[in-house]
Amino acid sequence: MARKILLIEDDQILSDVLEQKMKHEGFEITVERDGEAGLAAMKKEKFDLILLDIVMPKMNGYEVLEKKFNDPDLKTIPVIIISNSGQPVEIARTTALGALDHLVKAHLSPEEVLAKVRLYAEPGAGQSGSTCKGKKVMLIEDDTFLSDLLARRFAQEECEFMNADSGEKAMEILAKETPDIILLDLVLPGMSGFQILEKLKQDERLKKIPVVVLSNIAQQADIQKAIDLGALRHEVKAHLTPNEIVLMVGSLMK
Repeated sequence: MARKILLIEDDQILSDVLEQKMKHEGFEITVERDGEAGLAAMKKEKFDLILLDIVMPKMNGYEVLEKKFNDPDLKTIPVIIISNSGQPVEIARTTALGALDHLVKAHLSPEEVLAKVRLYAEPGAGQSGSTCKGKKVMLIEDDTFLSDLLARRFAQEECEFMNADSGEKAMEILAKETPDIILLDLVLPGMSGFQILEKLKQDERLKKIPVVVLSNIAQQADIQKAIDLGALRHEVKAHLTPNEIVLMVGSLMK
């Protein structure tokens, strides 16, 4: 059965391009030109995914998200924001209201949108608890913005989320807690991610915890070093959205 997509976008050219692309790929797509019409459409018909603009007539994207977020029948439908702005404050606001991804119009291509649609239109992609409910997830990361985004997303999945912004703080937490998985940056103040991996490897209780390195260091030698020290895998964090990280964790927890 074709997945049903709702596109709420007032840009005629962009919406026509995306509509043609989605139909060509076998998706069933409905297009609405303003927020009010979009909200009415999602109340009338069940969609697998919503593509939502922010600046629109009658009702903007934030208002649509707020009403959707507070409606139990609509809350779990996955949403991708398509906006002219990629400011951190905007991304933080839409993420807090349940949006799974944020695409900037000036940077996107129809192929990129299609790739995201394939990812998020799968059954259960936007449902709380669908990936790692009840699991203890630890993030060792000094980027406050990324930490806040992931804290919100894992909270939506009903995970127990722990964050340390330095290696020293991480080891203090790990002395008391045993997370189900650790997400680890390599470049940290004080103790590096490599040093943390070494300490984990030497501890009988901690060495079995799966560790995913999330770092912008992508040199093959550094990747191999992390793997040799016990990391399960290495991912370039700049290439992943918060929701893709959550989906990855849920997949590994299975």
